[in-house]
Amino acid sequence: MDDTEKNRIWKKITEYAEASASELSELRRDFHRHPEPGWMEFRTSGRIADLLHLYGCDEVLTDQQVCKAEARMGVPEGGGMTGVIGMLHCGIGPTVALRFDIDALPVRECKELDHFPAQEGFRSENPGYMHACGHDGHITVGLGTAKLLCQMREQLHGTVKFIFQPAEEGVRGARAIVENGHLEDVDFLLGAHMYGGSEQHPCGICITAGHGLATTKLDVDFHGKASHAAAAPEQGNNALLAAATAVLNLQAIPRHGKADTRINVGKLVAGSGRNIICDAAHMELEVRGKTSEANQYMQTYAERIVKCAAEMHGCTVETHLMGTALSSSNSSELNERLEQVCAEQLKIPVWRDPEAFSNVSEDFSCMSETVRSHGGQACYFLNVSRCSAPLHNDRFDFQEKALMNGVKAFCGVTAELLKT
Repeated sequence: MDDTEKNRIWKKITEYAEASASELSELRRDFHRHPEPGWMEFRTSGRIADLLHLYGCDEVLTDQQVCKAEARMGVPEGGGMTGVIGMLHCGIGPTVALRFDIDALPVRECKELDHFPAQEGFRSENPGYMHACGHDGHITVGLGTAKLLCQMREQLHGTVKFIFQPAEEGVRGARAIVENGHLEDVDFLLGAHMYGGSEQHPCGICITAGHGLATTKLDVDFHGKASHAAAAPEQGNNALLAAATAVLNLQAIPRHGKADTRINVGKLVAGSGRNIICDAAHMELEVRGKTSEANQYMQTYAERIVKCAAEMHGCTVETHLMGTALSSSNSSELNERLEQVCAEQLKIPVWRDPEAFSNVSEDFSCMSETVRSHGGQACYFLNVSRCSAPLHNDRFDFQEKALMNGVKAFCGVTAELLKT
């Protein structure tokens, strides 16, 4: 591909993204009005699939074609096989996968009129759920990218996979896609997240060192035996005491000397009355580590503690894996290509911050480590704009011009990777 053809491609990407501003905004607001939690993204998946067909993808995979059923984690009652993968085949060349997460959070969105979605009439219509983590923007960027790359297929040489992943919240969905084999032939993997800007960097693309902490999410059920708390306490086995013993001792796990670690018990439900020895307790906890090894250390220790706490009080215990993510780092070569394309060709502000997004967890890592294991490259970056509140807040919103930057970045890097 000569310089003239390259310049034509960069110009087309820029002009398309800027001309699509109102279309992208309308699409984003539609998804924002209809948020759906993990494994329940039925309307969302259907709409994505319809649009990928309309844009001209060669294949659109849905249902069990996307996720391996038995590899799904934390599936709620009524949950199903959600997620979509669009395939664009453009002849011989590398395979590029672009990943976009699609689920919402159990957050009741702010009703105040100084909250932009409420002011403009696109506040959540699904009570108790909200796109408070920007995934409505991720979906929109993914669809805008798919539409343009389908139009550019004659200039591309290789395959593009548009992966619209369910159940990222709680790090539950990526593994089911990985175990269905969709990352085995991928040479390059790209993902991104909406992120709040600063005075120094209000808008643009932030290149990170990687994508956060490794983590394991566990649900723990203690089973005891009920009895009268005054007349026959010795005949019972107190599941509440077992759970409480576990909570206190979980906080006492020795910290790892080679990497930062975290632990939190976020939920404990137990008991039915003050005069009854509690026969059941349910606990929800998570561990995290700066490395996958440190996270495994925390998980092993935590599982041992809950087992021993149950035994101390004559109870039994069941531990259920509800979500998992690894630690992972970006490919330095792919970071450089992203920076070069965005800064030099697409004129998007770009900067590097190795600490950005480093204290959260993302199951994009499950995909990236699979790609890296067979010699591929992966990169996760931040699509930065002014945000009205922190992620997961009921007032969270981002500036919609970030949608254009996201489309430019994904299309530009993909075109660079699939040039002749």
